[in-house]
Amino acid sequence: MSTRIETDSLGSIAVPSTAYWGAHTARALENFNLSGIPVSSHPHLVRALAMVKSAAAQANGQLGILTPRQAWAIQTSCQEIQDGQHHDQFCVDVIQGGAGTSTNMNANEVIANLALEKLGHGRGDYQHLHPIDHVNRCQSTNDTYPTAIKIALIHAVTGLHSELGKLAESARSKGTEFAAVVKMGRTQLQDAVPMTLGQEFGAFAATLEEDRTRLMESATLMRECSLGATAVGTGITAEPGYRHLVLRALSATSGVPVVPALDLIEATSDVGVFMHLSGMLKRTAIKLSKISSDLRLLSSGPQNGFGEIILPPRQAGSSIMPGKVNPVIPEAMNQIAFAVAGADTTVTMAADNGQLQLNAFEPVIAHVLLQSISWLEKGVRVLRTHCVDGIEANTELLARQTAASVGLATALIPAIGYAAAAAVAHEALRTGSSIIDIVTSRDLLSKADARALIGSATIPVSAPVFATES
Repeated sequence: MSTRIETDSLGSIAVPSTAYWGAHTARALENFNLSGIPVSSHPHLVRALAMVKSAAAQANGQLGILTPRQAWAIQTSCQEIQDGQHHDQFCVDVIQGGAGTSTNMNANEVIANLALEKLGHGRGDYQHLHPIDHVNRCQSTNDTYPTAIKIALIHAVTGLHSELGKLAESARSKGTEFAAVVKMGRTQLQDAVPMTLGQEFGAFAATLEEDRTRLMESATLMRECSLGATAVGTGITAEPGYRHLVLRALSATSGVPVVPALDLIEATSDVGVFMHLSGMLKRTAIKLSKISSDLRLLSSGPQNGFGEIILPPRQAGSSIMPGKVNPVIPEAMNQIAFAVAGADTTVTMAADNGQLQLNAFEPVIAHVLLQSISWLEKGVRVLRTHCVDGIEANTELLARQTAASVGLATALIPAIGYAAAAAVAHEALRTGSSIIDIVTSRDLLSKADARALIGSATIPVSAPVFATES
């Protein structure tokens, strides 16, 4: 493989001739062969890095720090990256020391070499356009990298928000489909009172809509931007006027209306916004896991379990038991939730161990948050398309179970009182007779009145209100 020789502050190092990255990236590849996962595995982050560098080039061009042709070449190169090109060149490991410096320099080098070619020069010919002196001008890893992470997370959360909305709509549709299917509600896994299967699925939709709203609130908090803070928040090496121009340019380029941080020192060292989002992702994941566990329980059997609903069969469930079909889609969603909960612990530990004016552990924060969002988005899509959309109600079984359930006695309390209803329930358990038959035999109520009370017990006090997000 042919190489070119590049030089940094540590000396010379060989770089593949075909690479757009340079010396710092080459050293990072040697130092951080850890997870085997490159930064390119997070396309939202790669695009966000390009957006930040493009905004910086635009601001520096307006300030006269870059020539018009330099600014054009950098911005054009960044646009190509935003359009999905050259992502394979972002090859440093997601786990790295240096607070993200390797990722920032990887971006600087790729953009510089792309820009050099547009200016008619060869890769590595940095006297005409340099990764640090030009692409990284008025910047530090400590303000560009966390800004790129925030932009990436906002865009990623938007995709998850959309998928959660589709799953909520699917659950709501099932709620309508099952509106007349009466079943017994359960508390502590014991029979409680009658409800409808439609109400159960409607509740799934409501909890998903609630989390969609909370997720977007978390994303809004990440619009606070520290560009112009440079190394520790003092703005050293940033030109006067740069901060205002770069924030305006980034808002236009990213589509995110970023706002300036009130205290740049605090903004450079604090990662509280990442902890907030991580907690919200964990909350969403655990709710999805709870729904998935409910689906597994409600579909258990098919002969010796609850068997109230029938999940779409997706694959053979056993290499030894003929005919067995497992709830594999909810099980996959459960496992994603476990990983997201673990990622929240990672973010917490990383936040706790940041020292003084900088948190050195933003690379692992970025990785686990973007991975969590990606896995959740894919998991939610699969849960909807491969499971919820195709769920059927076992109406015959539910009708038999409900008719024989002693839980129906609760609905009679307003008419006959708690003590009489309890006596009816105990007799039904002892004899196997139906609640309605016992009530009428004791002359407590007519059959018509008893049926009316039991039927009204499944009507909700008020219709559910679903929060929506545009």
